[in-house]
Amino acid sequence: MSNLTNLLAMSAAGLTFVSFAGLMVVPWLAVIAVEYAAFRLFFASDLSIPATNPEPPEVPPLPKFSAAVLALTLAGFVVASSLQIEAAWVALAGALVMLVRALKLKQVTAKDVPGFINLGFLGFVLSLGIVVTAVVEGGLGAAIGTIVPQGDTLVALLLWAGLAAVLANVVNNLPAVLVLLPFAAEAGTGAVLAVLIGVNVGPNLTYVGSLATLLWRRIVQAHDHETPIQEFTLLGLLATPLAIVVGVVALWVSLMVMGGVQ
Repeated sequence: MSNLTNLLAMSAAGLTFVSFAGLMVVPWLAVIAVEYAAFRLFFASDLSIPATNPEPPEVPPLPKFSAAVLALTLAGFVVASSLQIEAAWVALAGALVMLVRALKLKQVTAKDVPGFINLGFLGFVLSLGIVVTAVVEGGLGAAIGTIVPQGDTLVALLLWAGLAAVLANVVNNLPAVLVLLPFAAEAGTGAVLAVLIGVNVGPNLTYVGSLATLLWRRIVQAHDHETPIQEFTLLGLLATPLAIVVGVVALWVSLMVMGGVQ
């Protein structure tokens, strides 16, 4: 549930919430380790500067109600998955609880609610799906079908992730996952999860690779922060290819240990 691409792939993978998390936890930790090492190396000079204010900032108290709702929502994902209930309903329930409380405490007003829904974004995703479907059925699908990897070996999984990463950086990760999922689903669970690694980690190579990066760039620029493309690209080249390879190897190991859980 952490990414729209994951939600699009869940049904294709045929996995429960627990099985998905179990298979992806080791790749997730592996990618984080690579990115941490890359950031420590890339920003070594910045990190070597002593702190100007040695006093630690005051930590605000934990928002107990919000934390409790979050914990219950996560537990709800597990229960709903076992009962074949769509995760969207659990997420909606958690959001409604938070909204009702915010309205009751007058933290927000009713007129603010339409802005939370972000109809423009929903319309964009719907339109994107329609356009991608038309393009795939118009001939791109047949072309992609001739180059997708075969089998479920480590090499095949690396090729799936590499293809997904390249496509994401060319056309954005949402169209990439929509194009590749039908073929990956036929190849099996490992291929679907390798594609997810490709479309989730791979876009860190360029500004246009993912919708999240485009939104991030717009927000930081709105707050007068510079995002030099040269620095972004160099850091991406340092971290992204290795993170994809390490993540896929970790996925392959997870599949071997868990037997490609269905």
